[in-house]
Amino acid sequence: MANFRTHITVAAAGGMLVAYAGWKGQWWPPSQAAVMIALVTFGGILPDIDADRSHSIRLIFNLLSVPALVLGVLLLQPWLTPGALLIACGGIYFSVRYLAGVLFSRFTVHRGIWHSLLAGGLCSLLTAALSFNLLNQPAWLAWSHGAATLVGFLIHLSLDEIYSVDLEGARLKRSFGTALKLGDSRRPMSNLLMLIATLTLVPWAPPWSVLGELLHQGSLLWR
Repeated sequence: MANFRTHITVAAAGGMLVAYAGWKGQWWPPSQAAVMIALVTFGGILPDIDADRSHSIRLIFNLLSVPALVLGVLLLQPWLTPGALLIACGGIYFSVRYLAGVLFSRFTVHRGIWHSLLAGGLCSLLTAALSFNLLNQPAWLAWSHGAATLVGFLIHLSLDEIYSVDLEGARLKRSFGTALKLGDSRRPMSNLLMLIATLTLVPWAPPWSVLGELLHQGSLLWR
């Protein structure tokens, strides 16, 4: 499979292409370019959240601890005193950065459900919902954020499949087909739980008509 450096390098390059294409198509201003690059790059390492020990899982939870801390402050500030808020947010930061990674390592299997198109859809929809509801971004921009995360996710899965092909030996490695798949055929319950989580996010998604319009505009770029 592709290593961490390959994943993050190719995803960052893909993010630059996405940012440029969106700016060229006048979908977002130049100030959004860095955001798109960051989201594609993050999506490019996100599937390895199920790895027991890797650069990806440490980096992912280090990054997730920051927005979790901000969200904790926004939600708890009206209810807690400054001292209690400081303690609560410290607990949130520690839990996301350290405990969440341990739990993911214990209850997930590498190349399982998190290496699938279903997981990519969940992460994309979650990004769009957070951008739209929490950050109050316009619907078209929120869907763009979700799409950027999905692009990075797909880059990761595609790279893993490419590296599963041994060109010199003209053979397929045992890992072939374990990344770019719809779901985890060996663990039906994992598919069901992730599908339920995805459907739970649907009411929080930006208007779907805006997504349809973005997809239509995107198709015009390839003509």
